[in-house]
Amino acid sequence: MRTARLLLAAATATALTALTGCDGGVGGRPGGSGVRDPLFPRAGNGGYDVGHYDLALAYDPADRRLTGTATLTARATRHLSAFDLDLKGLDVDKVTVEGRAARFQHAGQELTVRPAEEPADGETFRVTVHYSGRPQTLTDADDSEEGWLPTADGAAGLGEPVGSMAWFPSNNHPSDKATYDLAMTVPEGLGVVSNGELTRQTTANGRTTFSWHTAEPMASYLATVAVGRWEVRRTTTGTGLPVYTAVDPTQAAASRANLARLPEIVDWEQQNFGPYPFASVGAIVDRPEDSGYALETQNRPYFPGAPSVGLLVHELSHQWYGDSVTPKTWRDMWLNEGFATYAEWLWEEDHGGDSAQDSFDAVWADEYFDDADENDEIWSFPPADPPDAASVSDHPVYERGAMVLHKIRQQVGDDAFRALLRGWPAAHRHGNADTDDFTAYVERSAPDEDFSGIWKDWLYGDGKPDHP
Repeated sequence: MRTARLLLAAATATALTALTGCDGGVGGRPGGSGVRDPLFPRAGNGGYDVGHYDLALAYDPADRRLTGTATLTARATRHLSAFDLDLKGLDVDKVTVEGRAARFQHAGQELTVRPAEEPADGETFRVTVHYSGRPQTLTDADDSEEGWLPTADGAAGLGEPVGSMAWFPSNNHPSDKATYDLAMTVPEGLGVVSNGELTRQTTANGRTTFSWHTAEPMASYLATVAVGRWEVRRTTTGTGLPVYTAVDPTQAAASRANLARLPEIVDWEQQNFGPYPFASVGAIVDRPEDSGYALETQNRPYFPGAPSVGLLVHELSHQWYGDSVTPKTWRDMWLNEGFATYAEWLWEEDHGGDSAQDSFDAVWADEYFDDADENDEIWSFPPADPPDAASVSDHPVYERGAMVLHKIRQQVGDDAFRALLRGWPAAHRHGNADTDDFTAYVERSAPDEDFSGIWKDWLYGDGKPDHP
């Protein structure tokens, strides 16, 4: 391993010399690595916006080898002499820009591309990356696993927060959303499930290719692909929205009753949150040991094992809060998880369970969880200001985030609050927003109200606020 690292370092130094040795007077400048996210500063890249990803992939679980050709259509936001893509752990064989071979350097998660002809500011260009290798499972700052997760009969690509770079090159930050086409070829008998809609399925020479199209903008962390053996069911919601579920056969019996309620849940969420923002909905249910968490992958959430009704409510509500309205930075994660947690509270309230006020009171009284340490953790930092990358999915982001919403509800009343639940995702449909955007929206929605105390004590305040 030490020898391999020394060879990689030498190759990287040579590539850097080649890149910097040809700068002479071209006028452009590099796009830059990272967008200086407050929690993940290396995530994403500067100098361009991606409009579309076209991914042609092949995977064989027997040897866990992935081969891919990724074509990104992007618009330069400056005159680019070079630009970076995020790709970690795979070998890059060739890169072209507008069909012409480009020089590149690949070190760590940064793939730096130097095009033969530099894109001008505002110019649209296509970059194609040919790559291969055994994708990595990445370990997050909080010790959870993401990226490429081998499963009992295939694999799952899960990307929150930065794992997508383990299986395709991207501008890997939630602020740059794009449409997607994904075609994956696997051994015959296996299935491939991804985001969007299945547009084609063909089999030849013992291999099957599944083609998926996502027409609505999607952040890279929400992209998924799951390979395995599936029981697929197609149905519709009460409003006619197509539903596509793919369930590992070992989970089919345990999942059947709750997945049968998925159309009911989505129709309830449309009544509360507004029109569903995508062309279809559904779920992917893998085995419990395949990952340690559920994830709101766009229009088709991923579940490790049979999901409860509450978990379905949570992940499906993310289609409005997080997937359609996506955070500008990872610091704004509470806008995803606070809303999704409150959706669970509302579901219970509307279906004969505890009221949202009951849930709020239980959190404040440190009685929400059975474990005392979990209750204490809720007050460890304010929801709008996670201290580091390891905290982005901790309890304050979820439960205290939901408490912020309930305080707003208490102040404006039920009717105005329900209007806010619908108006916020409508105002930023398929876009990005941050905490300042949200507080400004709330204040505009109720101009006669003073929310400064809520922002100070509940959104940004340290420790537990005084009794509400």
